[in-house]
Amino acid sequence: MQVPLFRLQCGVNSYDWGKIGHESTAAKYAATTAVPNFSIEAEKPYAELWMGTHPSLPSKDLETQRTLLDLVQDNLALMSTEISHRYGGKLPFLFKVLSIRKALSIQAHPNKKLAEQLHARDPRNYPDDNHKPEMTIAITPFEGLCGFRPLAEITHFLQTVKPLRALVGDQAASEFEQTVKGSEEAEDESTVQKNKEALRKLFTSLMESSPEDIEAASKDLIAAAESSPASFAVSSSSPDKTPSNPEELAAITVRLNGQFPNDIGLFVFFFLNFVTLEPGEAMFLKADDIHAYISGDIIECMAASDNVVRAGFTPKFKDVNTLTSMLTYSYAPIEEQKLAPTDYPYVLLNARAYSSASSSVLYDPPIEEFSVVKTDLNRSGAKATFDGIPGPSIFICTGGEGKITVADKTEVVKEGYVFFVGATAECIVESTSDNSVFTTYKAFCELTGTEDLANGQ
Repeated sequence: MQVPLFRLQCGVNSYDWGKIGHESTAAKYAATTAVPNFSIEAEKPYAELWMGTHPSLPSKDLETQRTLLDLVQDNLALMSTEISHRYGGKLPFLFKVLSIRKALSIQAHPNKKLAEQLHARDPRNYPDDNHKPEMTIAITPFEGLCGFRPLAEITHFLQTVKPLRALVGDQAASEFEQTVKGSEEAEDESTVQKNKEALRKLFTSLMESSPEDIEAASKDLIAAAESSPASFAVSSSSPDKTPSNPEELAAITVRLNGQFPNDIGLFVFFFLNFVTLEPGEAMFLKADDIHAYISGDIIECMAASDNVVRAGFTPKFKDVNTLTSMLTYSYAPIEEQKLAPTDYPYVLLNARAYSSASSSVLYDPPIEEFSVVKTDLNRSGAKATFDGIPGPSIFICTGGEGKITVADKTEVVKEGYVFFVGATAECIVESTSDNSVFTTYKAFCELTGTEDLANGQ
């Protein structure tokens, strides 16, 4: 029987927001396993490396050139019979590396029920019927927008950023302020629902602004950002002050306008949490959560879907009505959006790994399709042995060099190399790097029997 370890050839998508040429981590990783005619073009943007079975850009076994989808459907044991049946013979997750030069669209991903409706109604713009919760782990310093700000911050910006108030309209702004005043941090369900409805009305008023009004307000906003950035200060009463520097907020606004002049996204920015992640920090985005990525290189894992509802910072199809009606309108400090890793219990580190303070940590979002383990082996000879799990895994190396072993098959691992490991297989990764950390990310799926509970079913 064939050892369930395959080195994968993975494709890279070229989108306008990607980093250019050799600056793109996604392109560099793709080049390590590229098809023979692939070479990185110096002036071309490279945005996303895809690892998985999604038909838009399926991974292949480097040796045989068979698609990973063919391999797992021909041998159900590679994913486990249970996971194969549950997910229609497809890998439950899509693993990616993103290299972000300019902002991605302001967007949300539909829940399962809405995805089915959108796909049936408009398969061109919504290419599948799956939901798309996703997790972001920073490889380099990252900037993004994630979820709605605490209500006190939104109120503050309505009162101090005059072009924002002019665009949403004074009546809509006043109604919002009166509704949430004194209850911004209340936790009882009726008050929270009342505040969410007020936020929905205000945000919808913003998103329905005319192009002419957006253009006029944008010019006033950039003038304010350049002449009086102090007006961008976050309210001192806010429980979260990320970032606390008004000059930073003003500078980001000017930068975003340079990328997308006169765009509604410039004003959505004041509704959403601005988040920075250092390497290794993560955030989780549920279906129907609004977000946007601004800059950086990240590992991203998501349910196997390519559905996106966009409404700003994009030349692509926008669906404002769907976006404003689908959002959760949850509002909270950014720290509540971040996902802290924990020690991964199903790995054994050898003595060299322990003595060099190597680590293996788990990013475990509250969904069934995926989790991710990041392993840093800090010296040559440091070794991590992963227990076999009842589900598939994909490994990618983002730094250093080493080896990966399943049964009697051992493969060399270098930065950008990607491997598939089948269900139940014990897997060993070992560093051969003397002067650099050997870093791998492992995305995996295993069913625990509590999935329906976690998904609210």
